[in-house]
Amino acid sequence: MKYTGEAPQEELATGERSTRNRVARSILDHGPSTVTALAKHVGLTQAAVRRHLDALVTDGVVEAREQRVYGARTRGRPAKVFALTDCGRDAFDQSYDKLAADALRWIAESGGDEALVAFARARMAAQAEAYRAAIEAAAPEDRTRALAKALSADGYAATARSAPAPQQGEQLCQHHCPVAHVAEQFPQLCEAETEFFSSLLGTHVQRLATLAHGDGVCTTFVPRGGPTAAQPAQNTHSASASTAGRNPA
Repeated sequence: MKYTGEAPQEELATGERSTRNRVARSILDHGPSTVTALAKHVGLTQAAVRRHLDALVTDGVVEAREQRVYGARTRGRPAKVFALTDCGRDAFDQSYDKLAADALRWIAESGGDEALVAFARARMAAQAEAYRAAIEAAAPEDRTRALAKALSADGYAATARSAPAPQQGEQLCQHHCPVAHVAEQFPQLCEAETEFFSSLLGTHVQRLATLAHGDGVCTTFVPRGGPTAAQPAQNTHSASASTAGRNPA
């Protein structure tokens, strides 16, 4: 006979933690999210989502902020969104941040900025073959989405969407970055990644925001049209790369 009384407290607590983790994971996968969006993603009522968010805010895992708007603003107050804090991201990160930062610092001190830039570019070049194959297999209009899918497979929780008017293009959004904390100290990693995207997509791209800079998501603008053939990585240094670690807003 099925037990219909109250579940043991420990069982209830375990279920609460599991659901709370799903809410946090949804924010990781989709970036800063409204209560409405979270309710849709995790299949809960808005009231239930708010209850879990209150607990996550209390625990320092998420924080409330005004939604960042790219492009023309509409009337009224920006919607409130919930984003992961550094503490919240740490729960998902498996990178050896200190070791990586120490190694990059040694490279910079031993070989200067040129050596650090060379390392950052070599790191991206080592991944080029798999990414290039995924993109070249896609139709030109689907290549930004193909790049997002490839990035997601590597843990970046990436998505692609149409850019807001009046921009003509797409936004490549990375909701997670395994090396975000290291990139805070070494923006050359972000710059090399921007160059890499430009090379893969065969067009000039512009980095609008980065997790390393404290934004809720890494956002790269990919203009519609223009060249579509992938270009060699060493020929892709562009003005956008110089601002890759900073939000120009």
